[in-house]
Amino acid sequence: MTEKARRDFCIECREETAYYLQKKKIVKNIRDKEYTFAITVAVCTKCGAEMSVPGIIDKNIQEVDEQYRAAEGLVSNDDIERLMKIYKIGKAPLSLTLGFGEVTIPRYLEGQVPSKEYSDIIKAALSSPGYMKQKLTENREKLTDAAYRKALAAAESIESLFSVSDKMLRVIAYIFEKLEEVTPLMLQKLLYFIQGVYLALYGKPIFEEDCRAWIHGPVYPEVYELFRDFKYNPIDDARFALLEGTADALTDDERRVIDLVLNTFGMYGGKVLEKITHNENPWIEARKGFDDSIPSSEILPKDRIMKYYTLINQRYGIDTEDGLKAYIHDMIDKV
Repeated sequence: MTEKARRDFCIECREETAYYLQKKKIVKNIRDKEYTFAITVAVCTKCGAEMSVPGIIDKNIQEVDEQYRAAEGLVSNDDIERLMKIYKIGKAPLSLTLGFGEVTIPRYLEGQVPSKEYSDIIKAALSSPGYMKQKLTENREKLTDAAYRKALAAAESIESLFSVSDKMLRVIAYIFEKLEEVTPLMLQKLLYFIQGVYLALYGKPIFEEDCRAWIHGPVYPEVYELFRDFKYNPIDDARFALLEGTADALTDDERRVIDLVLNTFGMYGGKVLEKITHNENPWIEARKGFDDSIPSSEILPKDRIMKYYTLINQRYGIDTEDGLKAYIHDMIDKV
């Protein structure tokens, strides 16, 4: 709504006046517990009184609901809708699958707030296809054959998609959290640089997967398979709800290295990052004997990557952003 359009009747001024929106803190008692909520109010520019403008009450209800759920760690309606989309299941079948009454999920979507117990069950299903498969099996007799088969197939498909290690998923989730948007090519190269820098600084891998020397630079095949099924911007896919919260399990050292890489390599697009890897010894050595038109699944050994980045660290000091930027600058100049 534009400033020009923000006009309504002020009961204090007894005339139509302009107003502006601002946040106001209120205290509400819910189930014998006090909560402080920040809600939006309309304020008359002439007298300073609060005004009742169209839509403000509905907005306040939504704000209180969202903040209450966040304070209590309860799932949102968006979470439930994502769960339905991920597993291709309707409201009533989802209720029965999770062991609830048939109308429970429909009521939640209409505004009823779930209990902590039921909310945790929904969260578990949202974060784990294995858990969802378990609930489908437990409540198989309550579902139609069609609903059961469709949801089970979706769960098994997602389970196979997310076949990478937990640590790899945590790193990917953190990258998405920090960069918001990232292409599959860019992601592959960032994972490689993160592994290289971590190996050099801490002498051990950050995740267990090996990358391979594909034509377009280092690639983690498991991650490639994960993304091949996602359309357009994979971050917008409902299935990425499965990654929410996983980045929280990273250690301070792991976050430090990822931040170093994202604040330096993360400034460039996938094609530039690909060209940098093409000038690095690990990829060059692995591609020896292969024509550029021939695919290769040659592994880039972690010890080779660690040896290379250890030398780079000795020369540039890649434990700092300045050191990494200097290295990147030199590598780009070679392109």
